[in-house]
Amino acid sequence: MGQFFEKDSFSLTDHKEFSVRLHEQIETLKHLLKQPQFSQGDATFGAELEMYLLDKDCLPTPRNRKLLSIMNHPLLTEELNKFNIEFNLSPVPAKGAPFTAMTNEISPFLSKLKKAAGNIDTQIATIGILPTLSSAHLHKSYMTDLPRYRAITKELSSLKGEPFIVDINGKDTLKMQSDEVTLEGANTSFQVHFKVPAERFADLYNAVQLSTPLVLALAGNSPIFLGRSLWHETRIALFKQSIDSRVQGLTKWRQPARVCFGHGWVRHGAWELFAESVALYRPIAPYVSPKQNSFDELNLHHGTIWSWNRAVFEPNHGGHLRIEYRALPAGPTIIDMMANAALGIGLTQTLSHQMPELLAKMPFEYAHYNFYRAAQDGLDAKILWPTAGQNSLKEHNISDIINQVLPLASDGLQELGVNNEEIDRLMQVIEHRLATKQTGSIWQLKHLQKLEDKMDKPAALKQLMVDYMVHSNSGTPVSKWLL
Repeated sequence: MGQFFEKDSFSLTDHKEFSVRLHEQIETLKHLLKQPQFSQGDATFGAELEMYLLDKDCLPTPRNRKLLSIMNHPLLTEELNKFNIEFNLSPVPAKGAPFTAMTNEISPFLSKLKKAAGNIDTQIATIGILPTLSSAHLHKSYMTDLPRYRAITKELSSLKGEPFIVDINGKDTLKMQSDEVTLEGANTSFQVHFKVPAERFADLYNAVQLSTPLVLALAGNSPIFLGRSLWHETRIALFKQSIDSRVQGLTKWRQPARVCFGHGWVRHGAWELFAESVALYRPIAPYVSPKQNSFDELNLHHGTIWSWNRAVFEPNHGGHLRIEYRALPAGPTIIDMMANAALGIGLTQTLSHQMPELLAKMPFEYAHYNFYRAAQDGLDAKILWPTAGQNSLKEHNISDIINQVLPLASDGLQELGVNNEEIDRLMQVIEHRLATKQTGSIWQLKHLQKLEDKMDKPAALKQLMVDYMVHSNSGTPVSKWLL
């Protein structure tokens, strides 16, 4: 969806031409991905960091276009809501110290961004969902006024034909309706990219799907939305429901959601996921590119199906495939985000070699189950996990499974060429977080409870965010934050 286009409404002719191009391009992609050695070569990593813009009272402030103008940086872009902004990190080789390289790019950039933001009385926050967000900040007036966002709003609202319904149950309960897709903009994430060879895509992608619940439980940083304490990763439920254009009762069969964990294990390769996008989902931004014989339409359409782990096809410079990890929240600190990325990629690499055996022990529906339990309960979740000598599936404490597989993450990173010092540094962050059982979500929930003993809810939420910003800006890993 990073493509820019000028139209925000589309004709029947646009839809027909777009559909023709989609089906032509999916067939071309099938043959391209079968080429020997496609997407071979050394692995690379990349990432996108979404951030909140806050005023002095830690409330969202709609100044992304102003800040973009001041910064004038090619890797900085606006997001759906005016109080969000995104930085796209440069890809780095996996060999050596890739996470240090990413840190060395993002850390000085964030310093410059925060200084520029301070000049317009704005703060930068890296957090999954802002606790001080209110329903007033989700009005359409807060949506970034660009054609692609207007187009998505029109198409999703037209498909739905009625308000979007949000119903999330955690410690508190939230039930609400909204006519705006700005609800989706409440979520900010740290999206990690892993370049992979086409011939190993199926095993690697399935390994990502299997291991994502483990990483998500450790990475939680989005427990509070509109003043309610909900899931450890409320983003997972909110994103799905906030743009769910399906109409309940329209069919007896369960329609596929545009925000989903997936529909099954990948059997052969990446082409399946792109073909699935074309076959199952109506285009909502049928912009016909002026370029012929490109993959613009396919990639644009695929970008409007928000899988939590997404296949990415880059057609330029010989072409390659990536896996995009989309479930991780922004924050709390740079080192926490790098540790999350290292854990996810390391587990992916090692488990990929075991996937033929593991898939026989783990039907996809249970990986799906694990994902939502991890989002809801964090490190308190109980999940199903394939084990040696298995006679039946059994529930396990997710923290026990993470402890069990942690050495596999180090093995996977070593296999990719990451140096041992880098691995040890980041795995120690994960190990300490697991030992203290303090994620960003757990810290927020405990700290809010203590603050509410002293003050009313609005004051407690503001103080929570003030304290969060102090800790986050210090760079200290969240496992070491004091209450």
